[in-house]
Amino acid sequence: MDSASQDINLNSPNKGVLSDFLTDVPVDPGVAPRTPAVEGLTEVEEEELRAELAKVEEEIVTLRQVLAAKERHCGELKRRLGHSTLGELKQNLSRSWHDVQVSTAYKKTQETLSQAGQKTSAALSTMGSAISRKLGDMRNSATFKSFEDRVGTIKSKVVGSRENGIDNLPSSPGSGEQPLPDHAPF
Repeated sequence: MDSASQDINLNSPNKGVLSDFLTDVPVDPGVAPRTPAVEGLTEVEEEELRAELAKVEEEIVTLRQVLAAKERHCGELKRRLGHSTLGELKQNLSRSWHDVQVSTAYKKTQETLSQAGQKTSAALSTMGSAISRKLGDMRNSATFKSFEDRVGTIKSKVVGSRENGIDNLPSSPGSGEQPLPDHAPF
């Protein structure tokens, strides 16, 4: 893009654009482009509506300025009272959490989760009872009693022989046939 073909008018909305494609039209930001009258409105009604629109837009600007001034004043008062932004944030979060907790959606969710927890607890309790009952049945079975008797016999041989100073356990080769010390963890 050569500089001769660029728009050099700094007030132009077309600056930097090739002037071959666009013509330089001055833009006045204070004047809205006129559109044809909306169907059903007379030109007088349209002018009244435009005047009312301008008045409302002006009021909005004024209200924004007043709000900004009030916010500055509020900030100054808070600063003078020693209120910090962090303290306000904590207060806002606390208030928001409270609002969430009193909302119907939160209450319904809490109630649903509570019911689900109760049902889960009941199911686990029933399952625990069933497992306990099955273990009790298994303990009373002939196979378990036979196993328990054998373990008891082996234990009595090991513990009984230690109490008598005799070690009936086979020793490993090269152990020198030394008995286990009295502070063994068995």
